[in-house]
Amino acid sequence: MTPQPTHSDAVNPLHQLSSLPEHPAFNALNWVLVQTSHPGNIGASARALKTMGFQRLTLIAPRQNKPFEHSEAIAFASGAQDVLEQALERPTLGPALKNCSLVLGLTSRERQFGPPALSWPEACQRATQLLMNEEQVALVFGTERTGLDNEALKLCSHRVFLDANPAYPSLNLAQAVMVCAYTLRQSLQAEIARHKISSNPKAASSDLADPTAVAAMAEHWRQGLESIGYLDPDRPKKLMPRLQALFARAELHKEEIDLLRGIAKQMLTKK
Repeated sequence: MTPQPTHSDAVNPLHQLSSLPEHPAFNALNWVLVQTSHPGNIGASARALKTMGFQRLTLIAPRQNKPFEHSEAIAFASGAQDVLEQALERPTLGPALKNCSLVLGLTSRERQFGPPALSWPEACQRATQLLMNEEQVALVFGTERTGLDNEALKLCSHRVFLDANPAYPSLNLAQAVMVCAYTLRQSLQAEIARHKISSNPKAASSDLADPTAVAAMAEHWRQGLESIGYLDPDRPKKLMPRLQALFARAELHKEEIDLLRGIAKQMLTKK
């Protein structure tokens, strides 16, 4: 028999939540679920987020029609229906990542190309630093069966893996969301407490380019390289995946994107 969701405090020993609003850092984090199949996972994820003080949930092309209204999603949200109702639904991933300084793609699979890999503790530390400055950060989770595909991962600044049993690293989607939400809450709370004690001024903005801007610049370079004959569109080999991986590792700033676009524009004028 499938266990039924419950709203009892007995299943949540951490249920000592304050009625006060969370620090603004919590709202600078966008939790993004890509092509989710099961409404129950959406509801359970919403519950995990609300329990840990987060509220921004975005669904990219969910496979269930109107998942917010599905009885299973509502049941598994178990009191977090407000997170469901406020969630955004988008047909594609790119617009959901606009203006993000850091985009973490959660996946356990090794990739030949793509963004640089980070362990979850490293990613959590980076995210905390940016969130404390109220910079936009996104965590991207893939489908239940196959995880993030390579196209989605291209829009992430880093590929992130959770330390798990190497013989069986698989986590249910909502479980993965809960692990990340809990550890991020601990990291943010510790940093908030430290800032209150030290009264440190707000750090300067990182001014990192968001991954959608990097992807658009890479497409501009593809066009430019084709125009000067360096890239053969009929035999592209692995030039663009290698360049995309290089751009991702570089952690480009906004002004550097402008510079690289200027070079691509100049290549296109040399036809």
